[in-house]
Amino acid sequence: MMKYPRRLSSGANNIVVALTETEVAKLFVGDSRSDIGSEAQKMQAANTINGLVVEFKRLDFDEKLEAELLVMERIYPIDYRAYEVEKRVLWADVFENELKALHAAGFVHRDIRRPSGLNGLYFDNVLLTSEGLRLIDVGISALRIQVTEKIFAKYVEIELKEMAMFRTYFLER
Repeated sequence: MMKYPRRLSSGANNIVVALTETEVAKLFVGDSRSDIGSEAQKMQAANTINGLVVEFKRLDFDEKLEAELLVMERIYPIDYRAYEVEKRVLWADVFENELKALHAAGFVHRDIRRPSGLNGLYFDNVLLTSEGLRLIDVGISALRIQVTEKIFAKYVEIELKEMAMFRTYFLER
């Protein structure tokens, strides 16, 4: 495995590196098993609805890393356990309302709760920031216009169950 300078994290298919104090890049190297253009399109669609999903900046290519780059805003997560449950309830309520707004506009994240077989914590894709809860990693998200209404409705149903699990985790931990 190639070592990447300024590595922040890695998921099932990609590594995320810091570019600057305000930008990060998800690396797409060789056959990454994910489509950079599709992920960029879904992120841009979500960004037009509200600020819940990490902000898309641009697509790029890094010769030195030999990788395509999905450049996004850099998010600095905060440990939510430092805050009173009353504040967390408010953040969870706002998060749920913004998530439902995404659904109503035709976007579903599909990865709020990671499957148990993947490395990492169950809710690694939900981060508390100074602006509230945010979603990262839209790799498997879906747009209503790209799938049937029936499939989209099923995705939303599953995501709302994941949201309820997240709320319990976020408030009771």
